[in-house]
Amino acid sequence: MTGRKVVVLTGAGISAESGVPTFRDSDGLWEGHRAEDVATPEAFEHQPSVVQGFYDARRAALAHVEPNPAHLALARLEEALGDDLLVVTQNVDDLHERAGSTRVVHMHGELLSALCVGCRRRSRWAGDLSDHPPCPRCGSAELRPDIVWFGEVPYAMDRIIEALHRCDLFVSIGTSGAVYPAAGFVQSAVTAGAHTLELNLLPSEGSHLFEESRLGPAGVLVPAWVSEWLDGAR
Repeated sequence: MTGRKVVVLTGAGISAESGVPTFRDSDGLWEGHRAEDVATPEAFEHQPSVVQGFYDARRAALAHVEPNPAHLALARLEEALGDDLLVVTQNVDDLHERAGSTRVVHMHGELLSALCVGCRRRSRWAGDLSDHPPCPRCGSAELRPDIVWFGEVPYAMDRIIEALHRCDLFVSIGTSGAVYPAAGFVQSAVTAGAHTLELNLLPSEGSHLFEESRLGPAGVLVPAWVSEWLDGAR
Protein backbone atom coordinates (compact mmCIF):
# COMPACT_ATOMS: atom_id res chain seq x y z
CA MET A 1 0.00 0.00 0.00
CA THR A 2 2.68 2.46 0.97
CA GLY A 3 5.94 0.75 0.02
CA ARG A 4 7.32 1.67 3.45
CA LYS A 5 8.55 -1.27 5.46
CA VAL A 6 7.50 -1.61 9.09
CA VAL A 7 8.85 -3.86 11.83
CA VAL A 8 6.79 -4.16 15.00
CA LEU A 9 8.22 -5.73 18.15
CA THR A 10 5.70 -6.86 20.76
CA GLY A 11 6.32 -7.91 24.34
CA ALA A 12 4.44 -9.05 27.41
CA GLY A 13 2.60 -5.75 27.74
CA ILE A 14 0.44 -6.33 24.68
CA SER A 15 -0.84 -9.69 25.93
CA ALA A 16 -1.17 -8.65 29.57
CA GLU A 17 -4.33 -6.76 28.63
CA SER A 18 -5.82 -10.06 27.46
CA GLY A 19 -5.13 -11.60 30.85
CA VAL A 20 -1.89 -13.37 29.98
CA PRO A 21 0.49 -13.15 32.96
CA THR A 22 3.56 -11.07 32.25
CA PHE A 23 5.65 -14.01 33.45
CA ARG A 24 8.22 -11.95 35.35
CA ASP A 25 6.67 -10.24 38.36
CA SER A 26 8.04 -7.35 40.39
CA ASP A 27 9.52 -9.81 42.90
CA GLY A 28 11.60 -11.42 40.17
CA LEU A 29 9.59 -14.66 40.19
CA TRP A 30 7.89 -16.21 37.19
CA GLU A 31 4.42 -17.21 38.37
CA GLY A 32 5.94 -18.26 41.69
CA HIS A 33 9.03 -19.90 40.20
CA ARG A 34 12.59 -18.70 39.96
CA ALA A 35 13.66 -18.27 36.33
CA GLU A 36 16.49 -20.75 36.76
CA ASP A 37 13.96 -23.38 37.90
CA VAL A 38 11.74 -23.30 34.80
CA ALA A 39 13.48 -21.44 32.00
CA THR A 40 16.91 -22.97 31.46
CA PRO A 41 18.12 -26.17 29.77
CA GLU A 42 19.70 -27.13 33.09
CA ALA A 43 16.34 -26.92 34.87
CA PHE A 44 14.79 -29.23 32.28
CA GLU A 45 17.63 -31.70 32.69
CA HIS A 46 17.45 -31.76 36.49
CA GLN A 47 13.70 -31.50 37.11
CA PRO A 48 11.83 -32.11 33.84
CA SER A 49 8.50 -32.80 35.54
CA VAL A 50 8.47 -29.35 37.16
CA VAL A 51 9.35 -27.63 33.89
CA GLN A 52 6.82 -29.63 31.85
CA GLY A 53 4.09 -28.97 34.40
CA PHE A 54 4.80 -25.24 34.38
CA TYR A 55 4.44 -24.97 30.60
CA ASP A 56 1.53 -27.41 30.44
CA ALA A 57 -0.39 -25.06 32.74
CA ARG A 58 0.50 -22.02 30.66
CA ARG A 59 -0.49 -23.82 27.45
CA ALA A 60 -3.87 -24.80 28.90
CA ALA A 61 -4.45 -21.22 30.07
CA LEU A 62 -4.44 -19.98 26.47
CA ALA A 63 -7.97 -21.34 26.08
CA HIS A 64 -9.20 -18.71 28.53
CA VAL A 65 -7.79 -15.58 26.88
CA GLU A 66 -8.69 -13.70 23.71
CA PRO A 67 -6.93 -11.17 21.45
CA ASN A 68 -7.45 -7.57 22.53
CA PRO A 69 -7.81 -4.41 20.41
CA ALA A 70 -4.03 -4.07 20.08
CA HIS A 71 -3.70 -7.51 18.48
CA LEU A 72 -6.65 -6.82 16.22
CA ALA A 73 -5.21 -3.47 15.15
CA LEU A 74 -1.93 -5.07 14.08
CA ALA A 75 -3.86 -7.63 12.03
CA ARG A 76 -5.66 -4.72 10.35
CA LEU A 77 -2.30 -3.12 9.62
CA GLU A 78 -1.12 -6.32 7.98
CA GLU A 79 -4.18 -6.33 5.73
CA ALA A 80 -3.02 -2.97 4.40
CA LEU A 81 0.74 -3.46 4.32
CA GLY A 82 1.08 -7.14 3.44
CA ASP A 83 4.71 -8.19 3.14
CA ASP A 84 5.85 -4.69 4.11
CA LEU A 85 4.98 -5.53 7.74
CA LEU A 86 6.76 -8.00 10.00
CA VAL A 87 5.60 -8.56 13.57
CA VAL A 88 8.35 -9.90 15.80
CA THR A 89 7.03 -11.06 19.16
CA GLN A 90 8.76 -12.02 22.37
CA ASN A 91 5.49 -13.62 23.49
CA VAL A 92 4.89 -17.35 23.32
CA ASP A 93 1.07 -17.15 23.11
CA ASP A 94 -0.95 -17.34 19.88
CA LEU A 95 -2.96 -14.14 20.25
CA HIS A 96 -1.45 -12.43 17.20
CA GLU A 97 -2.45 -15.37 15.01
CA ARG A 98 -5.93 -15.60 16.49
CA ALA A 99 -6.38 -11.90 15.77
CA GLY A 100 -5.61 -12.56 12.10
CA SER A 101 -1.88 -11.79 11.77
CA THR A 102 0.08 -14.19 9.58
CA ARG A 103 3.46 -12.47 9.23
CA VAL A 104 4.61 -13.17 12.79
CA VAL A 105 7.99 -14.34 14.06
CA HIS A 106 8.01 -15.90 17.54
CA MET A 107 11.61 -15.27 18.49
CA HIS A 108 11.22 -16.94 21.90
CA GLY A 109 9.24 -19.94 20.66
CA GLU A 110 5.60 -20.91 21.08
CA LEU A 111 3.53 -22.64 23.73
CA LEU A 112 1.55 -24.41 21.01
CA SER A 113 4.65 -26.13 19.68
CA ALA A 114 6.89 -28.92 20.94
CA LEU A 115 10.58 -29.44 20.26
CA CYS A 116 12.03 -32.93 20.09
CA VAL A 117 15.29 -33.27 21.98
CA GLY A 118 16.10 -36.28 19.84
CA CYS A 119 15.53 -35.17 16.24
CA ARG A 120 15.43 -31.38 16.97
CA ARG A 121 12.29 -30.92 14.88
CA ARG A 122 9.34 -28.78 15.92
CA SER A 123 5.69 -29.95 15.91
CA ARG A 124 2.44 -28.14 16.54
CA TRP A 125 1.20 -29.17 19.97
CA ALA A 126 -1.87 -28.30 22.02
CA GLY A 127 -1.88 -30.93 24.76
CA ASP A 128 0.28 -31.73 27.75
CA LEU A 129 3.88 -32.84 27.51
CA SER A 130 4.29 -34.06 31.08
CA ASP A 131 2.99 -37.54 30.22
CA HIS A 132 5.90 -38.08 27.78
CA PRO A 133 4.05 -38.37 24.45
CA PRO A 134 6.05 -39.59 21.43
CA CYS A 135 7.46 -37.17 18.89
CA PRO A 136 5.19 -37.10 15.79
CA ARG A 137 8.31 -36.98 13.61
CA CYS A 138 10.68 -39.62 15.01
CA GLY A 139 8.66 -41.42 17.68
CA SER A 140 11.01 -40.77 20.60
CA ALA A 141 9.53 -39.67 23.93
CA GLU A 142 11.80 -36.66 24.21
CA LEU A 143 9.50 -33.71 23.62
CA ARG A 144 10.12 -30.45 25.50
CA PRO A 145 8.40 -27.06 25.37
CA ASP A 146 9.39 -25.22 22.19
CA ILE A 147 10.47 -22.23 24.24
CA VAL A 148 13.77 -20.38 23.94
CA TRP A 149 15.23 -20.59 27.43
CA PHE A 150 18.00 -18.50 28.95
CA GLY A 151 21.27 -19.42 27.31
CA GLU A 152 19.61 -20.48 24.04
CA VAL A 153 19.60 -18.59 20.74
CA PRO A 154 16.28 -16.96 19.72
CA TYR A 155 14.61 -18.15 16.54
CA ALA A 156 14.86 -16.46 13.14
CA MET A 157 17.48 -13.90 14.13
CA ASP A 158 18.82 -13.65 10.57
CA ARG A 159 15.35 -12.82 9.25
CA ILE A 160 14.75 -10.31 12.03
CA ILE A 161 18.06 -8.50 11.55
CA GLU A 162 17.53 -8.33 7.78
CA ALA A 163 14.08 -6.81 8.30
CA LEU A 164 15.47 -4.25 10.75
CA HIS A 165 18.17 -3.23 8.30
CA ARG A 166 15.53 -2.62 5.61
CA CYS A 167 12.75 -1.03 7.63
CA ASP A 168 11.51 2.55 7.45
CA LEU A 169 9.68 2.39 10.79
CA PHE A 170 10.35 0.37 13.93
CA VAL A 171 7.64 0.21 16.58
CA SER A 172 8.10 -1.38 20.00
CA ILE A 173 4.93 -2.30 21.90
CA GLY A 174 4.69 -3.43 25.51
CA THR A 175 8.33 -4.34 26.07
CA SER A 176 10.60 -3.75 29.04
CA GLY A 177 13.65 -2.95 26.94
CA ALA A 178 15.68 -5.10 29.32
CA VAL A 179 16.03 -8.43 27.50
CA TYR A 180 18.56 -8.84 24.72
CA PRO A 181 18.77 -9.29 21.82
CA ALA A 182 15.32 -7.68 21.45
CA ALA A 183 16.39 -4.67 23.52
CA GLY A 184 18.98 -3.88 20.85
CA PHE A 185 16.55 -3.87 17.92
CA VAL A 186 15.88 -0.15 18.23
CA GLN A 187 19.57 0.58 17.76
CA SER A 188 19.67 -1.59 14.63
CA ALA A 189 16.67 0.29 13.25
CA VAL A 190 18.23 3.66 14.04
CA THR A 191 21.41 2.61 12.26
CA ALA A 192 19.29 1.73 9.23
CA GLY A 193 17.80 5.23 9.26
CA ALA A 194 14.33 4.15 10.38
CA HIS A 195 11.93 6.24 12.44
CA THR A 196 11.44 4.66 15.88
CA LEU A 197 8.34 4.70 18.05
CA GLU A 198 7.66 3.19 21.46
CA LEU A 199 4.14 2.41 22.66
CA ASN A 200 4.28 1.31 26.27
CA LEU A 201 2.38 1.50 29.53
CA LEU A 202 5.47 2.93 31.26
CA PRO A 203 8.85 4.12 29.98
CA SER A 204 11.07 1.15 29.17
CA GLU A 205 14.77 0.87 29.92
CA GLY A 206 15.41 1.87 26.32
CA SER A 207 12.91 4.73 26.00
CA HIS A 208 15.69 7.26 25.50
CA LEU A 209 16.73 5.47 22.31
CA PHE A 210 13.42 6.11 20.54
CA GLU A 211 12.60 9.23 18.57
CA GLU A 212 9.06 9.13 19.91
CA SER A 213 7.47 7.50 22.96
CA ARG A 214 3.76 7.31 23.76
CA LEU A 215 2.61 6.02 27.12
CA GLY A 216 -0.64 4.26 27.89
CA PRO A 217 -2.44 0.92 27.52
CA ALA A 218 -1.62 -1.01 24.35
CA GLY A 219 -5.32 -1.56 23.70
CA VAL A 220 -5.72 2.20 23.34
CA LEU A 221 -2.40 3.29 21.86
CA VAL A 222 -2.00 0.65 19.18
CA PRO A 223 -5.41 1.05 17.48
CA ALA A 224 -4.95 4.84 17.53
CA TRP A 225 -1.48 4.59 16.00
CA VAL A 226 -2.61 2.10 13.33
CA SER A 227 -5.51 4.35 12.33
CA GLU A 228 -3.14 7.31 12.21
CA TRP A 229 -0.65 5.39 10.06
CA LEU A 230 -3.29 4.13 7.63
CA ASP A 231 -4.91 7.55 7.29
CA GLY A 232 -1.52 9.09 6.54
CA ALA A 233 -0.74 6.43 3.93
CA ARG A 234 -3.83 7.16 1.84
